[in-house]
Amino acid sequence: MREVITLQLGQKSNYFATHFWNTQESYFTYSSDQESLIDHDIHFRPGIGIDGTETFTPRTLIYDLKGGFGSLRKINALYELEEPAVPEALWNGPAVVQRQGAIEQSAYQQSLAEGLPPPQLTKESVRYWSDFNRVYFHPKSIIQLNEYELSSAIMPFENWNAGEELFNSLDKEHDLLDRDLRPFAEEADQMQGIQLMTGADDAWGGFAARYMDRLRDEYGKTTIWLWGLEDEIKDIPREKRFLKLSNTARSLSEIASQASLFIPMALPLKILPSYVTLDRRSYWHVSGLMSTAMESMTLASRLKSQNKTLDTIAAALNVNGNQNIAKLRMGLDKKSLSITNGHHRPGRLDVDPQSRDSRAPSQDRSTGDIGDGNSATIFDMEFFPSETTGETLRTRNIKKAHVFGQSESYRADEDLENQEANEEDQGFERARRRAAGLPIIYKTQIPLSFPLLDSFPHIFAPADSASRWLSVNTSLSTDTSVALRVKYLQHVVARSVNVDEREALFNTLGGLAEAYEEGWDSGTDEDDD
Repeated sequence: MREVITLQLGQKSNYFATHFWNTQESYFTYSSDQESLIDHDIHFRPGIGIDGTETFTPRTLIYDLKGGFGSLRKINALYELEEPAVPEALWNGPAVVQRQGAIEQSAYQQSLAEGLPPPQLTKESVRYWSDFNRVYFHPKSIIQLNEYELSSAIMPFENWNAGEELFNSLDKEHDLLDRDLRPFAEEADQMQGIQLMTGADDAWGGFAARYMDRLRDEYGKTTIWLWGLEDEIKDIPREKRFLKLSNTARSLSEIASQASLFIPMALPLKILPSYVTLDRRSYWHVSGLMSTAMESMTLASRLKSQNKTLDTIAAALNVNGNQNIAKLRMGLDKKSLSITNGHHRPGRLDVDPQSRDSRAPSQDRSTGDIGDGNSATIFDMEFFPSETTGETLRTRNIKKAHVFGQSESYRADEDLENQEANEEDQGFERARRRAAGLPIIYKTQIPLSFPLLDSFPHIFAPADSASRWLSVNTSLSTDTSVALRVKYLQHVVARSVNVDEREALFNTLGGLAEAYEEGWDSGTDEDDD
């Protein structure tokens, strides 16, 4: 069934993933005259609830620190687990049980539980990622790490080494893969891959690096995508900025070589397009924007009528076998921003059988691939992190970035321009373009717009609840500009990392950078420092 298992590590990834799961839930249809393009079995698993009814919950593992889950509990309407019994003390005296006060559900969550129309969410009312979550999770998906507390000033979970040490300690005691991942993996008939979402610039990067080691030990040939999320660091103190950049350098050096595809993501530093309005300090806002791009780019791997998988997309980008660090870009079709008709039902796509059902493969609106040609679409948002300080590499005479491989996705409800796929053998065509030094571009057209749900922030203009969906264009690519980012991290490492770790880390990053220069810069060292 091409199952994909998701790993969510930490607050940033859980905000990011919550938007993703809410969007997947909105694709479900509940009547015989509706048909979904999405193969829900890829990301959801069947089960039996407490009352014997069939359930469908995400194939995901959610890790967070103590206090990071907000009001979310293992116990929910689908699975009512008994509270663990208090162990008997080793002495005969009376036992006193102290419980931390439970976090109250938000008004939004209370409305969902009571089946009432939920109130409009605001950045003030979203305190935790669980405040805007619309999905039930299996109890085995919820994994709280009590060794650290969220936002603790005494023991902050900020240093890369702290995450590495925490994973090693927990894995030694519990064997995390056997306890957490294996039950989900054994349910999969034909696992397509694993997608891992993590902070890359904090302690979660260290946790993810050691988790990746174990994944490769157990699932050596499995496709693994890693979304490495980074905070905006332009206006933070110098010491913390260098700590985050050092953490990012270590995450990149340790994980990139083991991931099938590594996609670093950060909020664009450049001025955002006029149709985007968000608060850069709100994780709810920032993760909503980035998740729109991520969900749209990977949509082809979830379609019933598509043969796209995480592996085939990664292969289209990694044309030389050592270029697996990709940049994600996005642009919106401006026409979709003006759709304001109709009444929006909370959390659902309103499917008109006469229009939305025409997306079914049996009718003439199937997806298509184009293996040649240049994109005319402007991707006006780039989520690849860039230098944020005045100390950048010398950029004299830098040529326009050369693209090695590129995959583009175009999604919209209306009929897309009919473009016939090249009938030549795809392997031959890729070899021909590679020999000619031309970028390898694959384009996928999907007649399914991005739904704007009541759980999603109003960051796209017009900011009103009547706008229901967006036409989104996204691109993943590998190109020579990746080398600039890696070289910049090399310079950070030379200044901020301990001597005993500096040389090895510096050399590893240098090796990564070289992979994005081979065959293009002709061995020139004019940009080296």
